[in-house]
Amino acid sequence: MRPNQARNNTMKIGILDLQGDVSEHLEITQKALDNLNIKAQAEKIRTAQETSDCDAIIISGGESTVIGQLIVETGIKDIIIQKKIPVFGTCAGMVLLATETDYEQPLLGIIDMKVKRNAFGRQKDSFEQEIEIFGDKYPGVFIRAPAVEKVGKETQIISQLEDTIIGVKQGRNIAISFHPELTTDTRLHEYFIKEVLNCAE
Repeated sequence: MRPNQARNNTMKIGILDLQGDVSEHLEITQKALDNLNIKAQAEKIRTAQETSDCDAIIISGGESTVIGQLIVETGIKDIIIQKKIPVFGTCAGMVLLATETDYEQPLLGIIDMKVKRNAFGRQKDSFEQEIEIFGDKYPGVFIRAPAVEKVGKETQIISQLEDTIIGVKQGRNIAISFHPELTTDTRLHEYFIKEVLNCAE
């Protein structure tokens, strides 16, 4: 279901510009679109109206509590849920997509999972490690990263680091613990874009 694309023949991907690695996500999303040769717009968004015009949303890392409060106050949460806009959440974005976390805060609740914030430690415990996702090797950049403690029946586990769940998918929504926008690898953004277009390989 792609109402905006059908209306103006141009797909629009919104990068939620409330906090976090917004510019990095914007840049890598545009590169992914160029690689796929897809006519589309990638733009920073801050309001419910801007969100309403999007075919997909990307939520970056940052302070999940602050971002959660802002998506509620601005009405962005209501728009995402009402219009069932697909969301790709990284790090803090993973926390926000969850139905439950280890800390009481506003959530989108669109992926049936419980997430533990800072599961890999604080900022000083940041690390890089190759991980596997969708059957391919990928550079994983972990910064104050969350992890999934449990998933519901409709939630698919797409990546694990040893026994720890670091990537999940439910419908066209994807959540990962790490930061693909801090690499030069566009494959995950390309995958999400193809999912939104209902043509994932």
